[in-house]
Amino acid sequence: MDFKKLFRGPIIYIVIAVIGIGIGWSLISGAGTTQISTQKGLEAIQGDQVKSATIFSNEQRVDLVLKDGDKAEQFYYATPRGSEVVDAINDANLENFDDTVTQTSWFMSLLGILLPFLIIGVIFWFLLSSMQGGGSKVMQFGKSKAKLASKETPQVMFTDVAGADEAIEELEEIKEFLKEPAKFQAVGARIPKGVLLYGPPGTGKTLLARAVAGEAGVPFFSISGSDFVEMFVGVGASRVRDLFEQAKQNSPAIIFVDEIDAVGRHRGAGIGGGNDEREQTLNQLLVEMDGFDVKTNVILIAATNRPDVLDPALLRPGRFDRQIGVDAPGLDGRKQILEVHGKGKPLAASVNLEVLARKTPGFTGADLANVLNEAALLTARSNAQLIDNRALDEAVDRVMAGPQRRSRIMNDHEKLITAYHEGGHALAASAMRHTDPVTKITILPRGRALGYTMVLPLEDKYSVTRNELLDQLTYAMGGRVAEELVFHDPTTGASNDIEKATATARKMVTEYGMSNKVGSVKLGQASGEMMMGRDGSSRDYSENIAETVDAEVRVLLEQAHDEAWQVINDNRDVLDFLARELLEKETLDHDELAVIFKDVKKLPERPQWLSSDKRPVSDRPAIPMPTKSPVDAEAVDGGVDSEPTTKPARTRPPRTTPGIATA
Repeated sequence: MDFKKLFRGPIIYIVIAVIGIGIGWSLISGAGTTQISTQKGLEAIQGDQVKSATIFSNEQRVDLVLKDGDKAEQFYYATPRGSEVVDAINDANLENFDDTVTQTSWFMSLLGILLPFLIIGVIFWFLLSSMQGGGSKVMQFGKSKAKLASKETPQVMFTDVAGADEAIEELEEIKEFLKEPAKFQAVGARIPKGVLLYGPPGTGKTLLARAVAGEAGVPFFSISGSDFVEMFVGVGASRVRDLFEQAKQNSPAIIFVDEIDAVGRHRGAGIGGGNDEREQTLNQLLVEMDGFDVKTNVILIAATNRPDVLDPALLRPGRFDRQIGVDAPGLDGRKQILEVHGKGKPLAASVNLEVLARKTPGFTGADLANVLNEAALLTARSNAQLIDNRALDEAVDRVMAGPQRRSRIMNDHEKLITAYHEGGHALAASAMRHTDPVTKITILPRGRALGYTMVLPLEDKYSVTRNELLDQLTYAMGGRVAEELVFHDPTTGASNDIEKATATARKMVTEYGMSNKVGSVKLGQASGEMMMGRDGSSRDYSENIAETVDAEVRVLLEQAHDEAWQVINDNRDVLDFLARELLEKETLDHDELAVIFKDVKKLPERPQWLSSDKRPVSDRPAIPMPTKSPVDAEAVDGGVDSEPTTKPARTRPPRTTPGIATA
């Protein structure tokens, strides 16, 4: 038991107060008085044993002083016997008799008035203590909840962060600003006031902020955006002021606000007191960021997964001067992250982290750390000494599709349908000319799926062609077509495939401009449902256009259905052999699939697509890809990089787990 905390809290004072009240009450009530029954008291009075008597009518009590040694006794009487008691005392003809009604002392009266308020105060004290995390913090709810990293806190350096090279390059300057501000102020450079790190969850935004503080060696205040807002009005703004005041007193310093979208959302998008309190907090944050002293080296670093919902005033230059995207790492980045998290883990000699990095496209740093941790847990569970490829493969499957459902036992017919369904996906993918290779098929239930087919790219991709999207539609329809061809009775297992295929086809028509009837038009205006905390879209086109969109979506899906039927019908022998292998082995890897698909008849190339008959395709080929981008020597000598020969990086599509088709 921590006795220091016990004596610091309010409990010890409450105990002392109770003991003091008990002692005082015993003194007031009078010590040495013996209490007797009403009958014995009357007998003592009638037997001429009493010297004096005092009646307390309010309390229905009689205090007696006996002739024998002046002993004090008292007894209580019921209301019906009051007259009997008075008559007995009158008949006894006592020397001293007092029947005056006693008056309560002023102290007792005051105590009776104050006692309820004292009890209410104690209850309120405990309520505040529970909300603020302890009695020592009562009445400090206006203070900042930011945690200051102490010297004992393990320091994070840039060397501990992998897979975010571009972000580290940007943050290197922030470190220099904090370590040598005079160097930049001498040339008139203004120190950035804020840095916004945005990207998907698990990409290392918090780790990057801690690395900046570790590299610069300055105090690091960390707080969550939700910690600013409390049930009391004005607390959020007070906490913002207190946080920046603490940082200024410890400057140079870094303030890190995680999930800033909790307090930095668009203003004026909701109703109610909670929204007003959040807006007050945001307004105070804007004022503090603008009110920084130029010579005060305090930098605000914030992280969010939703930069699109932040208030524009928060994002303007002068507040968040730098906005750094932290995306899911590429192949090299995933390999570096695996090497960092693999330190201290007993990996078998056969484990190749580069191969593992190729198997995990789209994974974030948190996903990769989870893969290695799951592999370590599986290894320990099996009482093995080394983490091998089998454990890593199982860990990847668990992260992608969930743990294996051993309790879900399918009957033979359901297992046969699942084998043909997954075989249809894999066969359609292998027969198309613009799909990635099939790396794994299993009919073991995982998560909510009865089985899945994994199609993974050989390298990272940041854009997708129209033919690749059409191949994805055909691949998604492969499972349903296999059920139709073999059993003539399709199941509900293709519902998720149809949902994904419909969503892709609709995006091709309404967003990607890949329909010659609709044209290169973005249909559907994005709008934010801020009250619901999500994004939505409103239809900004007519009913005629909507009918055309639906018709084009149907055309794309029908085309994919026909292509899948042709592929599976032409390769029925391969499908039967694949289903037989799945029933026997339950899981097939890339090498086994390569042998099975060796003689697959591929679908011929589609005809060239024209956005319009008025714009025919040119026969002139593209220029060959240069082996090395040319560099302007004069620009290099002058310390300025030449203009890149390639286009700037485009926005990455939203992350989806690639190449998994569930049954």
